Amino acid sequence: MRVVVAPDSFGGTLRADQAAAAIAAGWREVAPADEIACRPLSDGGPGLVAALAAALPEAQRIPVQCSGPTGTPIVADILRAGATGYVESAAACGLEDLRALNGDVRTATTYGVGQLVAAAAGLPGVEVVVVGLGGSGSNDGGAGLWAALGAEPAAVLRGGGAAVRGLDAVTVPGPLAARLVAATDVDNPLLGLTGASAVYGPQKGADREAVMSLDLALEDWADAVEAATGRPGVRSRPGAGAAGGLGFGLLALGAERVSGSELVMSAVGLAERIESADLVVTGEGHFDETSLRGKVPAAVARLAQAAGVPCVVVAGQSSLGARVAAAGGVDEVWSVANELGSVAAALAAGAEGVQAVGRAVARAWSR
Repeated sequence: MRVVVAPDSFGGTLRADQAAAAIAAGWREVAPADEIACRPLSDGGPGLVAALAAALPEAQRIPVQCSGPTGTPIVADILRAGATGYVESAAACGLEDLRALNGDVRTATTYGVGQLVAAAAGLPGVEVVVVGLGGSGSNDGGAGLWAALGAEPAAVLRGGGAAVRGLDAVTVPGPLAARLVAATDVDNPLLGLTGASAVYGPQKGADREAVMSLDLALEDWADAVEAATGRPGVRSRPGAGAAGGLGFGLLALGAERVSGSELVMSAVGLAERIESADLVVTGEGHFDETSLRGKVPAAVARLAQAAGVPCVVVAGQSSLGARVAAAGGVDEVWSVANELGSVAAALAAGAEGVQAVGRAVARAWSR
């Protein structure tokens, strides 16, 4: 039996390659003769560089010193593959780093992402810089990125989302030597009830007051940016609210928006691999209603459905009913929390819990 294992990362618990390896290890314990192909994925969020590096053997990982979400110096990798440079925004403004440093979303900055973009664009021969959006701990609308690329007033812009409240003018960064691409599967606008602050702010520690304050600050930021660039309406474009509004900052600089999951799936040749498979196993940390709106499991399920191959989701936890999952092309959903009895047990088990579910799925599906 030929099985393709193609999960996303499991939140801050497991990288996509670790999740894929755990599922495959569990499967091999039950059915060692089966052929398993691991293709770890990303939707543009955490794990983008690792997934592409594993799929593109000629690619080169280049460490760059940059600013973290709280301004603390860190080292993050950019990936060069031919004429394309890849930047993972979560590596420089990630939510897990913000939590580990006890940072505040109101002051979290994307300055480090801008430093990575500048470094990638400055590599000889690089013509395109792809910025993966997702897993951020920031909510500054890309103001920090603008500061790193040369916008003024830089001291204000790198101070986080709260710092741009009342901003009435900004200078536009000079042109980059490379074209920008924003890779995300989130289609939120920048502002309002479905915007960056309201939807994702609470996940980053923002209470109701902070959400309202950040949304007002980003409105001031959008006014200044759209006036400076002569690009009205960028704030309302799909993806402008991605990564705490980092999508807005990139789109305002003329970036093209693409699907992060489709970009990675194309790079790893997933469609071709699925066509010759008997089963596809995908997954993520929390499989819920948002999973079927462009995230990795939904994208993988679509490919599997088109090829007539059954698709199984392995998740840390699941809050999606079987009927809704089936409508999205998912044949079965297995969760570590169900197997071990609780979400707490699933988190504590880590890779061993995912491996246990891999064994269970193999017993149910292997021929």
